[in-house]
Amino acid sequence: MAALGWLTPRRRSATARSVLAGEASAEAARKSSQEVEETPGTEPESQFPVLGDDKAAAFFDLDNTVMQGAALFHFGRGLYKRKFFETRELAKFAWQQAWFRLAGVEDPEHMQEARDSALSIVKGHRVAELQSIGEEIYDEYMAERIWPGTRALAQAHLDAGQKVWLVTAAPVEIAQVIARRLGLTGALGTVAESVDGVYTGKLVGEPLHGPAKAEAVRALAAAEGLDLSRCAAYSDSHNDIPMLSLVGHPYAINPDTKLRKHARQLDWRLRDYRTGRKAAKVGIPAAAGVGAVAGGTAAAIALHKRRR
Repeated sequence: MAALGWLTPRRRSATARSVLAGEASAEAARKSSQEVEETPGTEPESQFPVLGDDKAAAFFDLDNTVMQGAALFHFGRGLYKRKFFETRELAKFAWQQAWFRLAGVEDPEHMQEARDSALSIVKGHRVAELQSIGEEIYDEYMAERIWPGTRALAQAHLDAGQKVWLVTAAPVEIAQVIARRLGLTGALGTVAESVDGVYTGKLVGEPLHGPAKAEAVRALAAAEGLDLSRCAAYSDSHNDIPMLSLVGHPYAINPDTKLRKHARQLDWRLRDYRTGRKAAKVGIPAAAGVGAVAGGTAAAIALHKRRR
């Protein structure tokens, strides 16, 4: 794990666990990206030639920014189909998903419960097993839930020669499945501890949420030699204000009430794909209006306990 000195000065305080989670996520993301480049039979990262600003990159939140609703619920459907837990647990999680879609915000208590349940579920399972399941569920439930406008924004960055990263509280292994399927550079996600390819039931740091996302972006930018003032970040949630404030080009996508208010106060760019409302500020790349490449998103392993 990199030393804390690897990070640049912070505009916003973060706990030691947030820093640890961010650094672990950045390290896992870079390792995965390098492995993809070196694996025989895969296309090298050079398929996205650096034609523009090689000091810039884009960072995208996942839930309600790149995809409609919470990715956890859709992954939960897949695990339920595979007998990971009982019907009443799926019903409870469905209620949380319905609340999320209506409120458009994340509930800290739901997230805590999901985290604890996730660790219980994955303990003793192999990392490769969850990766394989993520690939299957991506195809089964999530391929049609991507916001075309957000996907087009990501593609615009890729077409400009910039790297594009997902930044999500989903486990990093699953987040990498999502990024690969969408044709993105890679993903920053929550790092669950594993030994010899088997989950221990512990996290490295904390879930990649709120300040931890900003720490992950900061750490990755330092390692990649990026200039954050030339980077862009996209999110729907006020919980991601630390990440959005870190870059020179913050975008509020399908924003919740608090983020919309904050974005307007700071003259950030907005885009809402839920109702067709136009951006509150001109300047969104033209590609935002074109259709997205077919794709979808796999999701987190955070679900309610399987009955033993």
